[in-house]
Amino acid sequence: MSVGQIAAIVAAVAFVILVVLLAIPLIKLGRTLDEATIAIRKAHEGTEPLLSDAGVTLTTVNTQLERVDGVTASAQAVAANTKALSTLFTATLGGPLVKVAALSYGLRKAQQARRLKNAPPAKGRKSKRSVRA
Repeated sequence: MSVGQIAAIVAAVAFVILVVLLAIPLIKLGRTLDEATIAIRKAHEGTEPLLSDAGVTLTTVNTQLERVDGVTASAQAVAANTKALSTLFTATLGGPLVKVAALSYGLRKAQQARRLKNAPPAKGRKSKRSVRA
């Protein structure tokens, strides 16, 4: 065997070792891709019932929102009616009630002033009412 033939055999052996070393990661990568494909398939199968349940849930939520809209409209009508009633009450009875309250306040103050004026003075100290008035 010549030196050229030995060099060719060494190169061939090195090439085989290189191919074997590169084949191991490629085989592992192939297994990983197979597992990923299986996982994606399972996830796809699992999402179909989930999506159908989500559709049912959205339909139910839309139905409830329509009911809430009806309740909100009714509450808004009640609030408008209450406001109108309050305005009517204020316009009809508010002015006279304020006048009656002012009159009763004035009469009460006049009566208190009259009592203080006619009451005998306390000996030694002033009463609390005379200090407040």
